[in-house]
Amino acid sequence: MPDLLEFPTLTELRRRTSMKWRTYDDDVLPLWVAEADVPVAPGVLAAVNRVLADGDTGYPAGDGYARALAAFARDRWGWDGLDAARALVVPDVMQGVVEALRAVVPPGDAVALAPPVYPPFFAFLRHAGWEPVSAPLTAAGRLDPGALERAFATPRVRAFLLCSPQNPTGTVHTADELAAVAAAARRHGITVVADEIHAPLVDPGTPFTPWLSVPGAEDGFSLMSASKGWNLAGLKAAVAVGGPAAPIDRLPADMLEVGASHVAVHAHVAALESDRGWLDGFVAALARNRELLAGLLAEHLPGIGYRPAPATFLAWLDCRGLGPDDPAATFLERGRVALNAGEPFGAGGAGHLRLNLATHPEVLTEAVQRMAAALP
Repeated sequence: MPDLLEFPTLTELRRRTSMKWRTYDDDVLPLWVAEADVPVAPGVLAAVNRVLADGDTGYPAGDGYARALAAFARDRWGWDGLDAARALVVPDVMQGVVEALRAVVPPGDAVALAPPVYPPFFAFLRHAGWEPVSAPLTAAGRLDPGALERAFATPRVRAFLLCSPQNPTGTVHTADELAAVAAAARRHGITVVADEIHAPLVDPGTPFTPWLSVPGAEDGFSLMSASKGWNLAGLKAAVAVGGPAAPIDRLPADMLEVGASHVAVHAHVAALESDRGWLDGFVAALARNRELLAGLLAEHLPGIGYRPAPATFLAWLDCRGLGPDDPAATFLERGRVALNAGEPFGAGGAGHLRLNLATHPEVLTEAVQRMAAALP
């Protein structure tokens, strides 16, 4: 059993200068953007200190990140199919997603999504000139084969942008569900690009199936990163992996690899190689916080629906049984708790909130108590 990670206290967290802790006034508890309130993992800290001490702050080089991910995938998920020769370091997951889609989707065509899903998916697609086409999840938060079939059959849809595990619901798609996606994609000539950034955070009791391990997914792409598992959003780097039949050579390697941070690559490699025990502690702490949140909501806000999920550090709250039309605004204005409103997540988001539970249990407890007190 891993040692539980100890979250910093609220006093310590208030000293942070990142987006999460500087967007709102000091009296607000920020449980919104996907930053985790965790200490830096020791291997990451040592790697960054070593690189800086050596003055090793140039451009990234080599395939060390891809090889570290391949070893992690083999040991963590039992998948031995990550080919470092078909992988490319990219500045971050979203830039890698866009470039992978550019390789297969002509300008002016469309890309399918399964909302509720990470809001920047919509913005990045539109900015690149593609129309998002929704294939909403079921009421139970699962991939809907019928909705996907209809979306894949829509004229001009050329690709499916898969979020796996799903942000914001924390759903871990099963091997059978993903196999059904692959079969439907092949029938309709759809390429799947998978954002798997939250994969390291899947609870050990739940199997995670990497997209490129699914039969029929050989022409797809996966975007992976240590960013969410080890809270490295400020150290930007990710890896785009192409399946055996994917046109990985169409990605602009020179532009993408130079755009990644060399220091970040060292940090991510250290996380994957040296800080797996730290990750285990983080995952265990998140499980405890999910249990805590479920109990707090049952006690203080029984009108909110919440299904604890086995992935991510995000909680998807169904607030349709509450009085306010805009619960996010109510909890911010009256309770001084910042959460993500559900509408930007697309179909199925209205009346919901996303809560970041990767914080000190005392902060989580106070946040729910404030939310309860904010209601009439």
